[in-house]
Amino acid sequence: MTRYADLREQVWRANRDLVEAGLVVLSFGNASGVDRGAGVLAIKPSGVPYTELRPESMVVVALDDGRVVDGRLRPSSDTPAHLALCRRFEEVGGVVHTHSTFATAWAQAGRPIPCLGTTHADHFHGPVPVTRPLTQPEVEGDYELETGNVIVEALEASGLAPLEMPAVLVAGHGPFTWGASPAEAVENAIALETVAAMALRTAQLRPGVGQIGHGLLERHFSRKHGPAAYYGQGR
Repeated sequence: MTRYADLREQVWRANRDLVEAGLVVLSFGNASGVDRGAGVLAIKPSGVPYTELRPESMVVVALDDGRVVDGRLRPSSDTPAHLALCRRFEEVGGVVHTHSTFATAWAQAGRPIPCLGTTHADHFHGPVPVTRPLTQPEVEGDYELETGNVIVEALEASGLAPLEMPAVLVAGHGPFTWGASPAEAVENAIALETVAAMALRTAQLRPGVGQIGHGLLERHFSRKHGPAAYYGQGR
C-alpha cells in the first residue's frame, strides 16, 4: 500500500466524480483533499487527462509551504489557491475547481449568483459571492496564490462561515467549491452548477426577478445544516 493511500483514494474519487458529473472536460479543473493530522494536501497532477488518473497519480504536498512530499508528478498549477483556502479555514477538508459552463458564465460576467429559490437555499446560505478582479501586479506575481487570496477575501466579506457558503466565483475565471471532505466539495460543485443554470434561466424568463425572502432562505438552509437540521436520516 502506498503512503497516504486513503487520502489519495479520496482525492482520486473526487476527481473522477467531477468527470462523471459532467463538470470538467479535457484536463480542466481539479480536486484536492487535506489530512490535517499529517499536515498534507493531495491534489490532481497538472495537465494529466482524467482518463489516465489513478490513486497513486495524486500528488501530496505539505500544507505549510506547498513542497512536494510524495509523488512523481507535478501538482496542479492551482495548488497554491487550494492551499490558501485550506490554511485559512480549518473546516475545509477538500477543494474543487472547475470551469463548469453555467457557474463559469456567472464568474465571467463578474456577477454573484442570486438566491432565487429554495434549491439554492438548500445548499448556499445566500447569494454566491464573486471576487473582485485581480490587479495587474497580482496577475503578474504569484497568480495562483493571489487567486486563493481573493477567494478568501470574498468569503470573509460575505460574513458567512466556509461551510455556510462553500463556493466563490473568481471573476473572469470560474468557480471554486469546498467542503469538509473531497466528496462534499464535489457535491457542492454539482449543486453550484445546478443553481447557476436555474438562476440564469429564471432571469431570462423574468428579468429583474427578486431573491427569495429571508425567512424562506433561513428555513431551507437551516433544515439541512446546523444543530437544528432535520433533513435526511442523520449521521
